[in-house]
Amino acid sequence: MTESVVRALHGKAKSLNLSSKKINVVPECVSRLPNLSVLLLKNNSISALPNELLCLHHLVELNLGNNALKELPAVLGHLESLKKLYLFSNQITAVSPDVIDGLQNLVVLNLNHNHIRRLPPEIKSLTRLQHLSVLDNKLEEVPAELGHLTSLTEINFTSNNLPSLPMQLYQCKEITKLHVARNKLTSLPEGIKALTKLQVLDVAGNKLSMFPVEFDSLPLKELYHEDNRFVRCEPMSSVQDVEVLMLKELAARFVLKQDRDMSSLVHRMLPYYPPLPELLANGSCCALCLNPFLTTWLECVHFVSVNKEYKSSPSEVNPLSRTLRSLSVLSPLYSIINMIDGAQSQNPV
Repeated sequence: MTESVVRALHGKAKSLNLSSKKINVVPECVSRLPNLSVLLLKNNSISALPNELLCLHHLVELNLGNNALKELPAVLGHLESLKKLYLFSNQITAVSPDVIDGLQNLVVLNLNHNHIRRLPPEIKSLTRLQHLSVLDNKLEEVPAELGHLTSLTEINFTSNNLPSLPMQLYQCKEITKLHVARNKLTSLPEGIKALTKLQVLDVAGNKLSMFPVEFDSLPLKELYHEDNRFVRCEPMSSVQDVEVLMLKELAARFVLKQDRDMSSLVHRMLPYYPPLPELLANGSCCALCLNPFLTTWLECVHFVSVNKEYKSSPSEVNPLSRTLRSLSVLSPLYSIINMIDGAQSQNPV
């Protein structure tokens, strides 16, 4: 190790490799390499970092994989030039918000093989992050703030304890690879069709029963979904109970339909009632008649074959969710809408 450091000091090195040197502390003389851009310290027994690293203003890559860290050292939050940080195979149980908040230039973050249960909301500060890997941890939830990381192209949450993914994930529209295998997912949030660049999806080893609506529109090249609880493509009988629509639902459906017409009075007036657009944003569209509705009254499944297009695990067909309005109320609803339309045309504002 001494020889490596001496050579680096004399040569004013920009890269220093102290991996597998059986060290438990980082040599303080490293601070005398102000131009250092790459520091490799993996496969050692390091449990803390010295404050002297604050002098490394040009450090771009730091590899601390396979060491004895139990937390993210505070000094990391001051390495503002850092772009690649590898902390795999340590004993980290928590990610410090203060440290994360100071790594705004980070492009790659690898936290694989630790004991992390949660990622802090402050992760939203990593706006330049492209690769996030938290494989083989104890993650129980993913913060909604992940949706702020719009530069993300690859996410790996494989082998954790995630029961769900946040809807905001689909704001990260640059994602090409999403690995969430071996978790406890019972569903994928609606809106996955927004990931128009997604090429690889791994959801194997979860508790999924079906894929979201319009899942088959994704440009996937690889799909892994074995060991889930998908519903089978077998005929079954179903009885739909007769339901009476509430006035709120009737009004919402009327407004949603009128809002499609850019010149309608309803469309022009909506901006003056801020709570309404937020409420109506939860609406959907009937897969049969294509008319809008606020409340999902009926959910069914249709099956599509994707094996010809994806490198998919063996399966004849894949079940996709499909939402419909209650069939028992379609006819009276049309009558009500027509009646309101007629009344409005006779009494223009």
